[in-house]
Amino acid sequence: MTAAPVSPTSSIPPRHREIDIALVQSCRLGNPLAIQAFVQHHQQLVFAFLSRLLGSESVVEDLAQEVFVRALRALPRFDILGPARVSTWLLTIASRLALDEKRRAPRKPMSIGLEPRSMADNNGPEAQHHRRELGRALTNAVYTLAHEQREAFILVEIHGLSMEELADITSVPLGTAKARLSRARERLRELLGPLWEELR
Repeated sequence: MTAAPVSPTSSIPPRHREIDIALVQSCRLGNPLAIQAFVQHHQQLVFAFLSRLLGSESVVEDLAQEVFVRALRALPRFDILGPARVSTWLLTIASRLALDEKRRAPRKPMSIGLEPRSMADNNGPEAQHHRRELGRALTNAVYTLAHEQREAFILVEIHGLSMEELADITSVPLGTAKARLSRARERLRELLGPLWEELR
């Protein structure tokens, strides 16, 4: 089964370069190899986001699978040339599923995966120990945040999304997204004290 003809990628804005249009087209046609490749390409991002947001329990695997089930079902309606990236779209689906799961039951925290920038190139034993301690402190602090604030912090600080993308994923006005991130940062600053400055 071959994909339908598509426009040259040179006509696509830079932010869409991550999208393999032929792959998406093949997925829409039900090509199993294309679907497998699509999932493999994006599964690490989805799993990491859900794990950081909810914890490391088995529910994350189930939710990640559900993200792709829903995405593949809705893929024919996804606008390849529209403003949303595939990765942002997948995170939007994951965000909604995570919120539903969070309402059902709290999850245990796992490592957030953010290291102090001042120590990024220091691999000595003392630095590694301090990095682990700081990572635990940050993880514990992040998991005291309200779900919306934690999500905003993870998406922007860990996954590097823009404020506009945060607003899109969480389906709130830009001002609300900014306020959530601001409150998250302020609360973490209060909880971590001097350690917070090592993360900036």
